[in-house]
Amino acid sequence: MKKFDYDLFVIGAGSGGVRASRMSAGFGARVAVAESYRAGGTCVIRGCVPKKLLVYAAHFREDFEDARGFGWQVPQATFSWPALIAAKDKEITRLEGIYERLLSNAGVTLLRGRARLVDAHTVELNGKQHSAANILIATGGWPVRPPMPGAELAITSNEAFELDALPKRILVVGGGYIAVEFAGIFNGLGSKVTVSYRGSEILRGFDDDIRQHLRSELVAKGIDVLLRHELVAIERNDASLRVRGADGNTFEVDAVMFATGRSPNTEGLGLEQVGVHLTDAGAIKVDAYSQTSVANIYAVGDVTHRVQLTPVAIREGSAVANTLFNQRPTAVDHSNIPSAVFSQPPIGTVGLTQSQALAQYGKVEVYQSSFKPLKHTLSGRIEKTYLKLLVEPVSQKVVGAHMLGADAPEIIQGIGIAVVAGLTKAQFDDTVGIHPSAAEEFVTLREKVLVVA
Repeated sequence: MKKFDYDLFVIGAGSGGVRASRMSAGFGARVAVAESYRAGGTCVIRGCVPKKLLVYAAHFREDFEDARGFGWQVPQATFSWPALIAAKDKEITRLEGIYERLLSNAGVTLLRGRARLVDAHTVELNGKQHSAANILIATGGWPVRPPMPGAELAITSNEAFELDALPKRILVVGGGYIAVEFAGIFNGLGSKVTVSYRGSEILRGFDDDIRQHLRSELVAKGIDVLLRHELVAIERNDASLRVRGADGNTFEVDAVMFATGRSPNTEGLGLEQVGVHLTDAGAIKVDAYSQTSVANIYAVGDVTHRVQLTPVAIREGSAVANTLFNQRPTAVDHSNIPSAVFSQPPIGTVGLTQSQALAQYGKVEVYQSSFKPLKHTLSGRIEKTYLKLLVEPVSQKVVGAHMLGADAPEIIQGIGIAVVAGLTKAQFDDTVGIHPSAAEEFVTLREKVLVVA
């Protein structure tokens, strides 16, 4: 039997790669991880963690305003973007160190540099070749810049975390979760925000009622949302940028941010040369066990373009470790995955949307509620919470749960357990609610509408 340098060589020290590495080492495997940037990957370094920190910061403007309704006299507050970014950078550096220590303590070798495949069992890094019985690709994704004149003048989510100053006016191009999250961040911190999206409604793929309610809330907070609007050019105009739409109209902003999707990070890895099949979009094709077309090469996370969520990448990495080194072949179930959008207000969702439920079952019972949260009866803020349950009429199983409002991501995590467990509407109804809370609405919904495809 041929001897290899490692039992597993992982390319990419993001959440999925680190989890697979640590678990595999724990099962006794010899593991190395190659990382060309910083340990922690997109989520920790320039994704969900720093973004959530900025979301927290953006909430304070409204919190200060709301405090007056509760008897607090708050002096005029001032905000420092450089101070926020410095604090964010300090925390990200701390987390990066934790990731490095976790790998070291697990006995995993961390190698710095850009790795590429030489053959199915050989990886080249910094001019040196390393052999491995198995290889895992966990290189994540990268923001897409749409081709247009002046595209190089725009930023993406990568650069948004490193801006020297907060732009006074910013155009966010896109309608997905990254777009609406950054729109809320910049708006909350004091920028004048415009969202440009070529589709008919933001957040494609989410439940239609959630999409419409969020857009209404964004507009109520002063964000301009341009639908069916396509940006075709950006040009420098002294210290500002002039943007032009397909309709011929132009306007000026201080920054443009592309939030128009992410592409799999597969370029330059040598995948095609060793026979790893890719999709037309450049994602690595894998089976239910994250195995590629080459038997000993696996891939997890955003590079596979399945479900682009950090906990999913972690689950996939765990499954690969169990499959290869724990005698437990494990496939990941990608259905009923709870997710959140940290917009303002935030969204929590799990299971099917109404359109998906209708396509699958033909009929669906809809329970929904919209109300002003108790907090805002004193704050005076015009903001509503909306939630919705979807029930399959025959089995009475709850097949979808969606919420827009404060603490929605925290609430939907618990609801996600119920949906994954296949609980029925009657079991929801039998649960005593916590009063007063928004979460109790999920167990007190009584009025239903039967919707037929």
